[in-house]
Amino acid sequence: MIAIDIPGFGHLALRHLVLDFNGTIAFDGVLLPEVVDRIINLSLQIGVHVLTANTTGTCASVLAGLPLTVNVLDGPPEDEAKLSYVKKLGAASCASVGNGANDRLMLEACALGIAVIGPECTAAKTLAAADIVAPDITAALDLLLHPVRLLATLRS
Repeated sequence: MIAIDIPGFGHLALRHLVLDFNGTIAFDGVLLPEVVDRIINLSLQIGVHVLTANTTGTCASVLAGLPLTVNVLDGPPEDEAKLSYVKKLGAASCASVGNGANDRLMLEACALGIAVIGPECTAAKTLAAADIVAPDITAALDLLLHPVRLLATLRS
C-alpha cells in the first residue's frame, strides 16, 4: 500500500493503480520502455491493472510477463466500463492514470487521478477531471514511487 497524508487534500491509502494502455503506457500499441521497471517496482507495493479497448490488438503480447492484471473492455461505452472497474476495486483505494476522453470518469472517481500528456495528446475534459497533470507517464509513475512528491503537488 502507498499511504500519505496531504494537508488540504486528505489521506491517501492506495491499494491499486489503474492504467490506461494506448496513449498512456504505450504509443501505437508499443509499450514505452521507461514504464517497465516502474510498473515492476510499483507492483511490489500495490496491485497494477491495465484497462484497454485494445485498439491495436497488441496489449496482451506487450504486457506478457509483467506483474499486472489486464482487462480488455468489451466495447462502448468505454468510459463507463473503466468507471465500473475502479468501483469494483474500490475507487477510494485507487490511483488512475490516463489521457483519453474514456479515462475521464475513472480519473474523477479514484482517490487520485493523474492525466498524462504524451505523443497521443490528452482530452481537455480528462485534464479538467484529474487531480494532477503530468508531462509524461514517467513523471506520473514516479509520483507514486516517491509519494512525497504528491505532498508537494497537492497540499494547500
